Amino acid sequence: MKSMRWVKNVGLGIKTPDAAIEGTYVDKKCPFTGNVSIRGKILKGLVTSTKMKRTVVVRRDYLHYIKKYRRFEKRHKNIHAHCSPCFAVKEGDIVTIGQCRPLAKTVKFNVVAHESQRTKTGKKTFRMF
Repeated sequence: MKSMRWVKNVGLGIKTPDAAIEGTYVDKKCPFTGNVSIRGKILKGLVTSTKMKRTVVVRRDYLHYIKKYRRFEKRHKNIHAHCSPCFAVKEGDIVTIGQCRPLAKTVKFNVVAHESQRTKTGKKTFRMF
């Protein structure tokens, strides 16, 4: 008989992935099996780097209005987010990240949902969600 695994419901309409329920990984910073609560902002962005261990870089593109010229300029921000082993995230995927307590010097967000992309786009292409 398989022992029960402790999993919590994050809330905010976020579904707990099957890999978190049936998995065997140990991650204290996971929002589903660890000691981290999601509160504050919920954002969506494009994964640009997965080189760090259990951490991804998410690029968020937005438009900034310039009043003098009455036009918009393109801007972006890179956000570091902890990625639990229950998500198989690759570069170019779109992820939903939720704000949590600071997990490291630059990591203040956690991946809570993942959509895989079929088409490969460039790293620095401008994409709105």
